[in-house]
Amino acid sequence: MANYPGEAWPPNPWYAFRMGKTASRTAYDEWLALGEGVRAELVDGRVVTLPRPTQGHSYAGAALSHFLAGPFSLSHGLGGPGGWWIFPEVDVRFASGDVVVPDVAGWRREHAPHPHVRPIEVVPDWVCEIASPSTAAHDRVWKAELYARHGVGALWLVDPEARTLEAFTLDAERRWLRVGAWDETATARIAPFEAVELAVGRLFLPRENE
Repeated sequence: MANYPGEAWPPNPWYAFRMGKTASRTAYDEWLALGEGVRAELVDGRVVTLPRPTQGHSYAGAALSHFLAGPFSLSHGLGGPGGWWIFPEVDVRFASGDVVVPDVAGWRREHAPHPHVRPIEVVPDWVCEIASPSTAAHDRVWKAELYARHGVGALWLVDPEARTLEAFTLDAERRWLRVGAWDETATARIAPFEAVELAVGRLFLPRENE
């Protein structure tokens, strides 16, 4: 994991050999048969069901969708920059056959003019994963490498417990460069959504004593 802005991560992906596998048609059919109401991913040819999010996780996802989708997606360019599709918890299928469910994902509209099919097979321009105890390693290691390998341009990692946001951008060698980290006291312009200011603290549930 990169510790400083501009440092590449991961320098030597220890599990890169896993990424060459293509999910079997049987596994894909099994995943598809689960229907839209089941949160599940297709990982190395295996269907993996996902736990339901905690309140802090769910709140952060909804807040992030609100503060970004408002000016960038729902405005259709009226009252905001526009130019994006931003969706929480949609299914994304990569060329490797893996199917993932980013907590929030975004596509520039010129790259995905009609994102109406399930799963979306266009590589996102940005994804955000929200940490939870049961999925933190899966998100920060396996999914982060999957996103890098397939050319996702930007990755945010939000931690509701630590009340932080980390942002990464993909370099020419498809490694993550950490461009910054912010705590709940920060208001920042964070690529690729630097056109608006984001109050990081508004992503998290109020503290119990507030």
